[in-house]
Amino acid sequence: MNLYELTIHEAHRLLRKREISSVDLTNAVLDRIGKVDEKVDALMTVTNELALVQAQKADERFKAEDVTTLTGIPAVIKDNICTRGIRTTCSSKMLENFVPPYNATVMEKLNAQGTVMVGKANMDEFAMGSSNENSAFYPTRNPWDMERVPGGSSGGPSVSVATDETIFALGSDTGGSIRQPAGFCSVVGLKPTYGRVSRYGLVAFASSLDQIGPLTKDVTDAALVLNVIAGHDTNDSTSVPEPVPDYTKSLIPDLRGIRLGVPKEYFVEGMEEGVKQTIENAISKLKELGASIEETSLPNTKYALSVYYIIAPSEASANLSRYNGVKYGFSHQDADSMWDAMEKTRQYGFGPEVKRRIMLGTYALSTGYYDAYYLKAQKVRTLIRQEFNQVFEKFDALITPTSPTVPFKIGEKMDDPMQMYLADVCTLPINIAGIPGITVPAGFVDGLPVGMQILAKPFAEETLLHVAYAYEQATDWHKHKPTV
Repeated sequence: MNLYELTIHEAHRLLRKREISSVDLTNAVLDRIGKVDEKVDALMTVTNELALVQAQKADERFKAEDVTTLTGIPAVIKDNICTRGIRTTCSSKMLENFVPPYNATVMEKLNAQGTVMVGKANMDEFAMGSSNENSAFYPTRNPWDMERVPGGSSGGPSVSVATDETIFALGSDTGGSIRQPAGFCSVVGLKPTYGRVSRYGLVAFASSLDQIGPLTKDVTDAALVLNVIAGHDTNDSTSVPEPVPDYTKSLIPDLRGIRLGVPKEYFVEGMEEGVKQTIENAISKLKELGASIEETSLPNTKYALSVYYIIAPSEASANLSRYNGVKYGFSHQDADSMWDAMEKTRQYGFGPEVKRRIMLGTYALSTGYYDAYYLKAQKVRTLIRQEFNQVFEKFDALITPTSPTVPFKIGEKMDDPMQMYLADVCTLPINIAGIPGITVPAGFVDGLPVGMQILAKPFAEETLLHVAYAYEQATDWHKHKPTV
């Protein structure tokens, strides 16, 4: 096996035994990036020099036996997570040359572990998109079929994991932006409960929906990363002071006594038959592992798409008002007045999808429309959350498809925003309710990946990981690799 193909737990074992060094591992990953990234365009910035310095420091820690599970492990970070001294663009011309003066809390936690950062990953601009085609610089390509999208907005992090350009990655998830691309790329993607992981230093899209989470090669690695990044942070008023368990203790290979619900609303009209059959096969496997399975209903799910596309653009409209060309970021200089400069800065600095969502959000928040749109959406959001709470009184977890389709072709949906938004129909409700969700590889349709999504009540990530791990151990879908 090539070193870059290792998982976190495999690499950690070899590092502890001194059979490999972090410098060896990091060089292998950087060489891999040099060979494959020009084909898939997963990364915005490659941090060669920093990575090797961090790897050397990690090796010193191994000599002193001052190590943790992520010490010396190469990681890729989505380019909307602030990294001190390293460009953080959000894949937008607005922040093309922005270098943060501070680290996000998750970066401070990784640095304390001695993790090695090998690069920042491409994404949909300001995390707004489902295909990675909205990057202001270039689209990332799906390694399973270069003519298809990797999903979004964490397309770059997902592809970097799928192609072994990293051992693990961090992404962000506002409406499915970790889970949907993880499903499209056949990797594991975990969105924690809202408030489980600090958002401090994550460039805001929709503050009541955003959450940082891991993208990994298997479920064990997802548990290991969550162990490190979870926890209360006084810098983030929305982070919750809940104790952090050892998530690896929930990695149990059977499901006896576990009650699983299958909400019928997630098998939406227009779902591809191959995807439906793949998920049904996965559900049969879960039953073999000892779980009791029953169909259930979440009738308010049908309103989730409408609720999301009022709340998320409204919050984006407020959050993105700071990009005015005055303090930092892109600034259009050829203007007749201050107001003209601000207008042109936003005109030329933002891409079409970002401008579309700002306009939608500004309209929904405007006088005379606030009650009709934003306030009503928040009321329906409460109903959706209550409905999930009721269902979790009966079930330990819910099983759904991650996406109703396999990865679609690049350019196929760019001219039809509604069809693009429907790509997230299975993932949006989870962010609205603030509950955790994970996607695991569940099979292929004509060589294209299908992900299975598992949902649990708030702060029940242990249940998600238990179900996901049991399924993963009983199948070998996670071992399949694209040829790049």
